[in-house]
Amino acid sequence: MPKRRQLRAFDLKQIEGFTNLIGVDEAGRGALAGPVVAGAVLVTREFLEGRWAVSKGGRVNDSKQLEAPEREALWAEFEELAGAGHIHAHFGVAGVEEIEQFNILGATKLAMRRALEGIFPPDAFARKTEPDLFSSAEEIAAFQPTVSARILIDGLPLRHFPYPHTGLVNGDARSLCVAMASIVAKVPRDCLMPALAAKSPAYGFDRHKGYGTDDHREAVLKSGRCPQHRELFLRKLLAGRVDPGQLDFLGG
Repeated sequence: MPKRRQLRAFDLKQIEGFTNLIGVDEAGRGALAGPVVAGAVLVTREFLEGRWAVSKGGRVNDSKQLEAPEREALWAEFEELAGAGHIHAHFGVAGVEEIEQFNILGATKLAMRRALEGIFPPDAFARKTEPDLFSSAEEIAAFQPTVSARILIDGLPLRHFPYPHTGLVNGDARSLCVAMASIVAKVPRDCLMPALAAKSPAYGFDRHKGYGTDDHREAVLKSGRCPQHRELFLRKLLAGRVDPGQLDFLGG
């Protein structure tokens, strides 16, 4: 628990000079099947110094380190906090078709952009041009915020991403708002997977959430791919070039 309390202290330093601090994280980037989902959570200094963050913030951690009931309980509390205006939170989804079209990194950027667009109103950032997913350096330079916010994204900085941000390696274990964002991403993704399991019951998506577990691999080898599988990921798996366990380090 003392280590978790450092997450709030970290964010209090990160928010210095800004009105808002926004954490962004993803879930499902390393899975063999299903969408990638990103979460974004905006907090203020008032929130970080407030009763909930001080007394309950220590329960927040990287979503992968929490049991499902813990994540779901925190999700419900985040909804209450958002409803009261203490935080803002949103998630964005990029589906399998978009993963195939943009590759997993591009689709992750797309999901993160959608999550951030759910946090900010359309005019929150002044743009000389409307940057797309793969903005040029000139477009990004023209992308000047009209709100005072620092954005922390879990992992390395993203190239050609239309929101100014700071990459934070292991951010979900260092920052309270990034850890909150990891929960905002993972809970809805986990809720989506049982519906995919109902459409393709041979694979057990409701159990492993699309990750490369032994039973998932065996099901793929037996039944082949289904529409919910990521073709490139499975191509490597079926060719025997990549162990599914090696894919899990990529995220969520």
